[in-house]
Amino acid sequence: MGYFRELPNLLYQSFTSDKRSSLDYTEVKNLFRRVKIRDDLQNVFTIFDKYEIPDEFRPENVAENFYGNDELDWVVLITANITNVRNQWPLNNRDIYEYSLEKYGDALNATRFFETKEIKDSKGNIILEKEKVVDSDFEFKYYDTTTGVVTVKGTSVRTGISNFDYEVRLNDEKRNIYLLKPDYLQQFLNDFRDIMVYGQSSEAINDNLAKTENTNVTMP
Repeated sequence: MGYFRELPNLLYQSFTSDKRSSLDYTEVKNLFRRVKIRDDLQNVFTIFDKYEIPDEFRPENVAENFYGNDELDWVVLITANITNVRNQWPLNNRDIYEYSLEKYGDALNATRFFETKEIKDSKGNIILEKEKVVDSDFEFKYYDTTTGVVTVKGTSVRTGISNFDYEVRLNDEKRNIYLLKPDYLQQFLNDFRDIMVYGQSSEAINDNLAKTENTNVTMP
Protein backbone atom coordinates (compact mmCIF):
# COMPACT_ATOMS: atom_id res chain seq x y z
CA MET A 1 0.00 0.00 0.00
CA GLY A 2 1.48 3.32 -1.13
CA TYR A 3 -0.24 5.02 1.79
CA PHE A 4 2.62 4.36 4.17
CA ARG A 5 5.08 6.13 1.90
CA GLU A 6 2.91 9.23 2.22
CA LEU A 7 3.09 9.30 6.02
CA PRO A 8 5.72 11.42 7.79
CA ASN A 9 8.29 9.79 10.04
CA LEU A 10 8.59 9.85 13.79
CA LEU A 11 11.57 9.30 16.06
CA TYR A 12 10.18 7.24 18.90
CA GLN A 13 12.13 6.18 21.98
CA SER A 14 13.52 2.70 21.51
CA PHE A 15 12.16 -0.19 23.52
CA THR A 16 14.15 -2.87 21.72
CA SER A 17 16.30 -5.27 23.70
CA ASP A 18 19.40 -4.43 21.67
CA LYS A 19 19.31 -0.66 22.21
CA ARG A 20 22.65 0.81 23.25
CA SER A 21 21.40 3.49 25.63
CA SER A 22 18.28 5.15 27.01
CA LEU A 23 18.76 7.88 24.44
CA ASP A 24 18.26 5.56 21.47
CA TYR A 25 15.37 6.28 19.12
CA THR A 26 13.66 4.21 16.44
CA GLU A 27 12.40 5.85 13.26
CA VAL A 28 8.84 4.77 12.49
CA LYS A 29 5.91 5.94 10.40
CA ASN A 30 3.54 8.28 12.19
CA LEU A 31 0.31 6.28 12.07
CA PHE A 32 -1.41 8.91 14.18
CA ARG A 33 -1.51 11.29 11.21
CA ARG A 34 -4.76 10.51 9.47
CA VAL A 35 -7.14 12.35 7.17
CA LYS A 36 -10.73 11.96 6.04
CA ILE A 37 -12.94 13.59 3.46
CA ARG A 38 -14.64 16.64 4.93
CA ASP A 39 -18.20 15.87 6.01
CA ASP A 40 -19.57 18.77 3.98
CA LEU A 41 -18.06 17.29 0.81
CA GLN A 42 -19.53 13.81 1.21
CA ASN A 43 -22.77 14.89 -0.49
CA VAL A 44 -21.18 16.92 -3.28
CA PHE A 45 -21.90 14.41 -6.04
CA THR A 46 -20.18 16.51 -8.71
CA ILE A 47 -16.79 15.40 -7.40
CA PHE A 48 -17.65 11.74 -6.77
CA ASP A 49 -18.61 8.85 -9.02
CA LYS A 50 -20.74 5.94 -7.85
CA TYR A 51 -18.84 2.70 -8.21
CA GLU A 52 -19.98 -0.90 -7.76
CA ILE A 53 -17.21 -3.17 -6.51
CA PRO A 54 -17.04 -6.30 -8.71
CA ASP A 55 -16.84 -9.73 -7.12
CA GLU A 56 -13.29 -10.72 -6.10
CA PHE A 57 -12.04 -7.09 -6.29
CA ARG A 58 -9.85 -5.81 -3.48
CA PRO A 59 -9.06 -2.10 -2.89
CA GLU A 60 -5.95 -2.33 -5.07
CA ASN A 61 -8.01 -3.81 -7.92
CA VAL A 62 -10.49 -0.94 -7.67
CA ALA A 63 -7.63 1.58 -7.65
CA GLU A 64 -6.12 0.02 -10.78
CA ASN A 65 -9.50 -0.11 -12.49
CA PHE A 66 -10.60 3.42 -11.56
CA TYR A 67 -7.36 5.40 -11.26
CA GLY A 68 -4.97 3.24 -13.29
CA ASN A 69 -2.67 2.74 -10.29
CA ASP A 70 -3.07 -0.08 -7.78
CA GLU A 71 -0.95 1.79 -5.22
CA LEU A 72 -3.78 4.30 -4.81
CA ASP A 73 -5.83 1.74 -2.89
CA TRP A 74 -5.59 4.02 0.13
CA VAL A 75 -7.29 6.81 -1.83
CA VAL A 76 -10.14 4.38 -2.58
CA LEU A 77 -10.55 3.60 1.11
CA ILE A 78 -10.37 7.20 2.29
CA THR A 79 -12.77 8.61 -0.30
CA ALA A 80 -15.19 5.71 0.26
CA ASN A 81 -14.98 6.42 4.01
CA ILE A 82 -13.83 2.87 4.77
CA THR A 83 -11.84 2.62 7.99
CA ASN A 84 -12.11 -1.13 8.58
CA VAL A 85 -11.57 -3.22 5.45
CA ARG A 86 -12.38 -6.45 7.26
CA ASN A 87 -15.90 -5.33 8.16
CA GLN A 88 -16.72 -2.71 5.53
CA TRP A 89 -15.40 -4.32 2.34
CA PRO A 90 -17.68 -6.84 0.58
CA LEU A 91 -16.82 -10.52 0.68
CA ASN A 92 -16.63 -12.44 -2.57
CA ASN A 93 -19.47 -14.83 -3.43
CA ARG A 94 -17.64 -17.87 -2.09
CA ASP A 95 -16.66 -16.22 1.20
CA ILE A 96 -20.12 -14.78 1.90
CA TYR A 97 -21.57 -18.28 1.50
CA GLU A 98 -18.98 -19.81 3.84
CA TYR A 99 -19.44 -16.97 6.35
CA SER A 100 -23.22 -17.39 6.30
CA LEU A 101 -23.02 -21.17 6.59
CA GLU A 102 -20.75 -20.90 9.62
CA LYS A 103 -23.07 -18.29 11.19
CA TYR A 104 -26.41 -20.06 10.61
CA GLY A 105 -25.56 -23.71 10.05
CA ASP A 106 -28.67 -25.76 9.28
CA ALA A 107 -30.77 -22.58 9.46
CA LEU A 108 -28.95 -21.04 6.49
CA ASN A 109 -32.03 -21.25 4.24
CA ALA A 110 -34.59 -20.76 6.98
CA THR A 111 -36.95 -17.83 6.46
CA ARG A 112 -35.74 -14.77 8.35
CA PHE A 113 -38.69 -12.52 7.46
CA PHE A 114 -41.32 -11.90 4.81
CA GLU A 115 -41.56 -8.90 2.52
CA THR A 116 -44.04 -7.58 -0.01
CA LYS A 117 -43.98 -7.97 -3.74
CA GLU A 118 -44.86 -5.02 -5.96
CA ILE A 119 -48.59 -4.84 -6.72
CA LYS A 120 -50.07 -2.76 -9.53
CA ASP A 121 -53.68 -2.05 -10.33
CA SER A 122 -55.27 -2.66 -13.73
CA LYS A 123 -54.01 0.72 -14.94
CA GLY A 124 -50.41 -0.05 -14.07
CA ASN A 125 -50.25 2.15 -10.97
CA ILE A 126 -48.14 0.86 -8.11
CA ILE A 127 -50.39 0.46 -5.11
CA LEU A 128 -48.08 -1.66 -2.97
CA GLU A 129 -44.33 -1.18 -2.96
CA LYS A 130 -42.01 -4.14 -2.83
CA GLU A 131 -39.60 -5.07 -0.05
CA LYS A 132 -41.74 -3.89 2.85
CA VAL A 133 -41.38 -6.25 5.82
CA VAL A 134 -44.70 -7.92 6.71
CA ASP A 135 -46.11 -10.79 8.77
CA SER A 136 -46.13 -14.34 7.46
CA ASP A 137 -49.92 -14.22 6.97
CA PHE A 138 -50.02 -10.79 5.32
CA GLU A 139 -52.61 -10.22 2.60
CA PHE A 140 -53.53 -7.10 0.69
CA LYS A 141 -56.95 -5.76 -0.30
CA TYR A 142 -57.60 -2.86 -2.61
CA TYR A 143 -60.34 -1.45 -4.77
CA ASP A 144 -59.74 -1.51 -8.51
CA THR A 145 -61.95 0.69 -10.70
CA THR A 146 -62.07 -2.07 -13.30
CA THR A 147 -62.43 -5.24 -11.27
CA GLY A 148 -63.73 -3.99 -7.92
CA VAL A 149 -62.38 -5.30 -4.62
CA VAL A 150 -59.25 -7.38 -5.06
CA THR A 151 -57.60 -9.53 -2.41
CA VAL A 152 -54.02 -10.60 -2.95
CA LYS A 153 -52.58 -13.21 -0.61
CA GLY A 154 -49.94 -15.90 -0.25
CA THR A 155 -46.94 -15.92 -2.58
CA SER A 156 -48.68 -13.42 -4.86
CA VAL A 157 -48.18 -10.65 -2.31
CA ARG A 158 -45.27 -11.74 -0.12
CA THR A 159 -42.03 -13.64 -0.36
CA GLY A 160 -39.78 -15.18 2.26
CA ILE A 161 -36.23 -13.92 2.72
CA SER A 162 -33.83 -16.51 4.09
CA ASN A 163 -30.92 -15.90 6.40
CA PHE A 164 -28.58 -16.36 3.45
CA ASP A 165 -30.56 -13.89 1.30
CA TYR A 166 -30.32 -11.39 4.13
CA GLU A 167 -26.53 -11.71 4.45
CA VAL A 168 -26.07 -11.44 0.67
CA ARG A 169 -28.09 -8.22 0.68
CA LEU A 170 -26.00 -6.72 3.45
CA ASN A 171 -22.86 -7.72 1.60
CA ASP A 172 -24.11 -6.30 -1.71
CA GLU A 173 -24.85 -2.97 -0.04
CA LYS A 174 -21.14 -2.69 0.69
CA ARG A 175 -20.38 -2.97 -3.03
CA ASN A 176 -21.81 0.47 -3.76
CA ILE A 177 -19.29 3.17 -2.89
CA TYR A 178 -18.46 6.68 -4.05
CA LEU A 179 -14.99 7.45 -5.36
CA LEU A 180 -13.33 10.78 -5.97
CA LYS A 181 -13.39 11.53 -9.68
CA PRO A 182 -9.99 11.19 -11.38
CA ASP A 183 -10.12 14.89 -12.34
CA TYR A 184 -9.80 15.78 -8.65
CA LEU A 185 -7.21 13.15 -7.76
CA GLN A 186 -4.09 15.29 -8.04
CA GLN A 187 -5.61 18.06 -5.93
CA PHE A 188 -6.51 15.49 -3.30
CA LEU A 189 -2.95 14.13 -3.29
CA ASN A 190 -1.49 17.63 -3.03
CA ASP A 191 -3.77 18.53 -0.13
CA PHE A 192 -3.05 15.22 1.59
CA ARG A 193 0.70 15.78 1.37
CA ASP A 194 0.36 19.32 2.69
CA ILE A 195 -1.53 18.00 5.72
CA MET A 196 1.18 15.40 6.35
CA VAL A 197 3.88 18.08 6.65
CA TYR A 198 4.91 18.86 10.22
CA GLY A 199 4.39 22.48 11.21
CA GLN A 200 6.91 24.47 13.20
CA SER A 201 7.20 23.08 16.72
CA SER A 202 9.80 22.01 19.24
CA GLU A 203 9.24 18.36 18.21
CA ALA A 204 9.67 18.89 14.45
CA ILE A 205 13.12 18.24 13.01
CA ASN A 206 12.05 18.90 9.43
CA ASP A 207 8.87 18.73 7.32
CA ASN A 208 8.91 14.94 7.35
CA LEU A 209 10.42 14.08 10.71
CA ALA A 210 9.48 14.78 14.32
CA LYS A 211 10.85 13.56 17.64
CA THR A 212 8.73 12.35 20.52
CA GLU A 213 9.42 12.84 24.21
CA ASN A 214 11.88 10.36 25.71
CA THR A 215 10.37 9.31 29.02
CA ASN A 216 13.67 7.66 30.01
CA VAL A 217 15.04 11.18 30.33
CA THR A 218 12.07 13.34 31.31
CA MET A 219 10.49 11.02 33.88
CA PRO A 220 12.18 9.99 37.17
